[in-house]
Amino acid sequence: MKFVSYSIDGEAHYGVLKDRSVIDLTSRLPYRNFVEFIASGDDHPIQELLESEHGDYLYENLRLLPVVPEAGKILCIGLNYHDHVAEADRKLGGRETPTKPMVFARFAESLTGHREPIRRPRVSHQLDWEAELLVVIGTRVPRYTSTGRALEHVYGYSVMNEACLRDYQFHTRQLTPGKNFENTGAIGPWLVTADEIPDPQNLDIEMRLNGEVMQSSNTADMVFSVAQLIAYISEWLPLNPGDLIATGTMGGVGFARDPQIFMKPGDTAEVSISGIGTLRNRVEDEVIGA
Repeated sequence: MKFVSYSIDGEAHYGVLKDRSVIDLTSRLPYRNFVEFIASGDDHPIQELLESEHGDYLYENLRLLPVVPEAGKILCIGLNYHDHVAEADRKLGGRETPTKPMVFARFAESLTGHREPIRRPRVSHQLDWEAELLVVIGTRVPRYTSTGRALEHVYGYSVMNEACLRDYQFHTRQLTPGKNFENTGAIGPWLVTADEIPDPQNLDIEMRLNGEVMQSSNTADMVFSVAQLIAYISEWLPLNPGDLIATGTMGGVGFARDPQIFMKPGDTAEVSISGIGTLRNRVEDEVIGA
């Protein structure tokens, strides 16, 4: 199944995709938001609705939100593809394949949805792309969950362009500012439930800028698998339904190129992952007060 979150009259709704239409679940189910629905584990009515109900909205007409707008934790992984480690070492030096996952956080205000603009801030023009597989947690992950049990807690997967501002990323040793500019981390086009993704470590992933391929890899090249990431995070805190893990990007980022390439207003950024779909965003300059 495919789920989407979207805005109707300024309020967040969630729904299930049926062909190219969306059945609104906010008006049909007792769960106030998508995270409550995920936490309920109550998928049984959905199949009935898909068989008996017509869509309430055309998907193409919706203003889409990040797939889980109420996410409690948004954890991101750095240097998690072998070729990205290699290009970072060539560009910056001193980078080696990590022995433990490199984890940092994003905040909800930094995210945006499919077809919504990625905003280039007025204080920097070093807006880079990062194509990533996004993991959505479905059930509480207890402390010290084993790698062998970790995937049991995954509700689904989505696509992310974890766009960042490179100069702000390197202002200090802390990545947080460069990774958290408002309306830069795009997520979509929908959430695909885990039953449709039998092996998250065998997904082709590609990033295109104005139709030109910039990144192309397979999740098999991850340093740490999805299961290993979940298990590692559970060593220090539990994960809850609706929490997100952005699993890292592969080689081909603009910062590491010679000459460097950064996204600019008018560009179209697309990230495709096999079995999930294509996330598409235009790049615009931010307008303060708009």
